[in-house]
Amino acid sequence: MAGQRAASAVRSLPARVAGRLPVPSLALGDLRDGLVGALAQEAGQRRLFPWLAVAFGAGILVELTATDGPPMLVAPLSAAVLAVATSFALRARPVALALMLALAAAFLGFAAAAYRVASVASPVLARTMIAPLTGLVEALDEREQGARLVVKVIAFGTLEEVGRPTRVRVSYRKAQAIKPGDRISAVARLLPPPEAARPGGYDFARDAYFRGIGAVGSLTGRIDVIAPTGPLPWRLRLAAAIDDARNALTRRITDANGGQAGAVAAALVTGKRGLISPQTNDVLRAAGIYHVVSISGLHMVLAAGVVFWLVRAMLALVPVLALTWPIKKIAAGAAMAGVTAYCAFSGWDIAAERSWIMTLVMLGAILVDRPALSMRNLALAAMIALAREPEALLGPSFQMSFGAVAGLITCAPLIDGRLFSGERLGWFGRALSFVAAAVVGTLATTLVAQIATAPFSTYHFQTVQPFGLVGNALTLPLVSLVVMPSAVIGILAYPFALDQPVWWLMGQAVRGMLAISTWIAGFGQANLVVPSYGPWALALLAAALLFATLLVSRLRWLALLPAVGGLALAATPARYDVFIDRDGAGAAVRGADGRLAILGKPPNFVLEQWLKADGDGRRADQVGQGEGARCDRLGCTIRLADGRWLSLVKDRRGLFEDCARAAILVTRRDAPPGCAAGLLLDRKFLAEHGAAMIRLDSSGPVLVTVRKPGPPPPWRPAAAIKPPEPPTSKPDLPTPVQPSGFANYRQPSPTEDTEASAADAPAEPLQ
Repeated sequence: MAGQRAASAVRSLPARVAGRLPVPSLALGDLRDGLVGALAQEAGQRRLFPWLAVAFGAGILVELTATDGPPMLVAPLSAAVLAVATSFALRARPVALALMLALAAAFLGFAAAAYRVASVASPVLARTMIAPLTGLVEALDEREQGARLVVKVIAFGTLEEVGRPTRVRVSYRKAQAIKPGDRISAVARLLPPPEAARPGGYDFARDAYFRGIGAVGSLTGRIDVIAPTGPLPWRLRLAAAIDDARNALTRRITDANGGQAGAVAAALVTGKRGLISPQTNDVLRAAGIYHVVSISGLHMVLAAGVVFWLVRAMLALVPVLALTWPIKKIAAGAAMAGVTAYCAFSGWDIAAERSWIMTLVMLGAILVDRPALSMRNLALAAMIALAREPEALLGPSFQMSFGAVAGLITCAPLIDGRLFSGERLGWFGRALSFVAAAVVGTLATTLVAQIATAPFSTYHFQTVQPFGLVGNALTLPLVSLVVMPSAVIGILAYPFALDQPVWWLMGQAVRGMLAISTWIAGFGQANLVVPSYGPWALALLAAALLFATLLVSRLRWLALLPAVGGLALAATPARYDVFIDRDGAGAAVRGADGRLAILGKPPNFVLEQWLKADGDGRRADQVGQGEGARCDRLGCTIRLADGRWLSLVKDRRGLFEDCARAAILVTRRDAPPGCAAGLLLDRKFLAEHGAAMIRLDSSGPVLVTVRKPGPPPPWRPAAAIKPPEPPTSKPDLPTPVQPSGFANYRQPSPTEDTEASAADAPAEPLQ
């Protein structure tokens, strides 16, 4: 009987809880209704359009990172046309229509990137060469010692035009009377643009390719200025004239102030940063205000704002004009002209050009009576900038500038200063509320911008400035109220030769900015170095930023999912135990203390990149040879953490002994046939695969290289490897035997014949 009652109770349980628990079908229905309502809210607030910019960027990302060889341009264009045509048939189905338009935008982004890669194609130097160089100076950046030139090549050695770089970037140390537009002749040592110093690192070669630079190097000996054989092309004449004027104004500003204050002040006006010392750059970075030096969004907005305010204020002084003319639109038009002239004078730098596009879109919105600061305008500016330069999507400048503006637009209602409204107070209360609103607004905008740009800055630079909030809060008022207004007024006074007092005033404000930066840089841990993390972590964090800024409904909470995933991946990056230079000159090995130690002589710039990727804040000159390393004139050996040996061979006479005993052998020489090293990275391997990193796992070493299997990208062309070295007198070694623990390793198949660079000059990012 008891069993029957229990069975009856079990059978009646669903009926009894039906009124207390939601039925799954009803829960799914509520979820569907909530989703439909959220999408309707997004569409009602016109927040679907910004996702077209996201889709456009996704197409660019696929073309630049996932294609295996050059695609046919007609394919993505045809697909985009088909997607747009299909969208007309889906007008009655909003969700399908939105998805089809996003697909069309993705195909257009793919096509824009494919066209850009093909349109800038030019020869890239295949190997290091020393030969006479003749060319036209397109740009000149003065530095503390000498200058750096961008030269359009007319002739270089015996190279034919098909294999001769179109442009080269060279430096020289001795000051000579050279100016943009000159035709010069000198002996040059040129090498291919350096690739990344490590897998996942900054690829200078890619940026150089899109700037039309096919080689970098230096000029040696005397530089002769040759009389031109004919008139220069008008584009080159114009560019040279602008660059010469920039250099003249740079010298005028530095002469008015002197020292690093003059160098920074000149950089803020002309964009010429070569006179700023490395120590000053480090101080500005530690204070979190290095973005002030690079002409970008802040400068464009402040310059446009100053012109806008001056024109509108002057027109408002005339009552007839203020009452009858649209002075706000006139001021916006004047600001557009002024910011365009400023961008041209600053050299049309890539970062400045993107900010110029964004500023023009914002000011254009005023002309058509639309809100200037809106997410739609930001998305439109992003698509225009990416259509012009699709490769910018992969760089930190685009990511950080648009990420910061997106965060500021989203948080604008929270930081508009209404909390400190002093309308009912006296003049003192209104002044106090104005100051409080300005201080809190500066802190809030700086905090929002830092949070929005943190994923990109840590991924690209592996640094965090904990006191950046303090640095920006103390220096941005000087920049906004004194420095940039002085820059605009100084440029206007320059043609009348009345600009010296203005530059002096600007220099005093810059000195204050540098003093504040130096004070902040003196704090402990003002510049933290964090380990590098992979692209998947960045992708998840970027998705979280997009969800948080582009969505306005409850769907915004979806940003928590990728944010948690991205933070988890960023907090647990893969740590590599061995870093190997692309030409085999040196390596860095993790020692018993967990820190990297050097083996051989890797270039300082490369070593610094390795240290930052490992989260190590030491300078290159602070890193010593590994404990237990044994070096002689033939090479170096060191015991790894797993007990096996790594050998770095400099002289080929040491190959025979080390091939027999080393688990990992690195050499810039050709290894003899039959070398029994478990993992061999000789000259041919490094030329084909580039720089490498190794992680020692229990199952064996994990090797990653800069170059991946498959056809190389256009900025990494195949090049002929030097002929093999003559054999030594010793016989070949026996058939290779894989050491224990390395049996699972399989070398990647060779994909291209290239020669690693013979030197690693520091490659600054091309802005």
